[in-house]
Amino acid sequence: MSQTDPVSAGDAHAYVLSFKCPDRLGVVARYSGLLYECGAFITEVSNYTDPVTEMFFLRCVFDDRSLSVSMDEFRVRWEELVIELGIEYTLCATEHKPRLVLAVSRFDHCLSALLTKWKSGALPAEIVAVVSNHEDCRGLSEWHGLPYYYLPISPETKPHQESQILQVMEEQGADLLVLARYMQILSDDLCNKLTGRAINIHHSFLPGFKGARPYHQAYERGVKVIGATAHYVTSDLDEGPIIAQEVRPIDHEISVEQMVHLGHDIEATALSHAVRLHCEQRVILNGQRTVIL
Repeated sequence: MSQTDPVSAGDAHAYVLSFKCPDRLGVVARYSGLLYECGAFITEVSNYTDPVTEMFFLRCVFDDRSLSVSMDEFRVRWEELVIELGIEYTLCATEHKPRLVLAVSRFDHCLSALLTKWKSGALPAEIVAVVSNHEDCRGLSEWHGLPYYYLPISPETKPHQESQILQVMEEQGADLLVLARYMQILSDDLCNKLTGRAINIHHSFLPGFKGARPYHQAYERGVKVIGATAHYVTSDLDEGPIIAQEVRPIDHEISVEQMVHLGHDIEATALSHAVRLHCEQRVILNGQRTVIL
């Protein structure tokens, strides 16, 4: 493509660039200058500088309506800047949809919410399979035309079962594993292999009430707010970087059973929100925290 061959905005191909690097004078000038030199037309941009970690975070969307070089050449020139500034980045076409494998046990409220948003086009992703240690959600998954992998698990078979999950992800070309109320603790080995590529929903407003039966823990403490937390999976149980949280006020009249039912809505909402943010390349890790742009 040359400057004499302009592309109309309606026919342009758009790209999302998200990155982080050590903060320094001229970062914005260097990245924006390169995009200008290459004729990249910026349509959306947001950035943040963390004064504690002294890291710079940015997400921008640009299109090729006036691009003066090929995307291959742009990537080569961008890589030169990556080395110069110590950048960690992702660069994808906006039409690219990450491929998701959903893991579930018996509760289907989070699974149902994700499938509904996917079918309606509200989730910018392609759900490609469902894995489960139970058969309960097979009907729902297959009704949506998805392959359902029943992978029972026991302490003795856990390593093999987790290798099967990885195999499913590899066969399906999956980018992300979503634990949609998958009631199993992943091994340290699997957590490490899926660093930044697995999202869990915990039915509590973390960092409070980690582990099992969080609604019962909350009831015993007489909380006035219940919540749900979507976070990246790490080997530290329920301590991964938080992506999204939802809350709902309650009072002393609410039983623990009612809390569980109320929690289903906020769990589904928090998880769907977190998955959407991840798929839109809006989440950038900042140590144990996340920056959402």
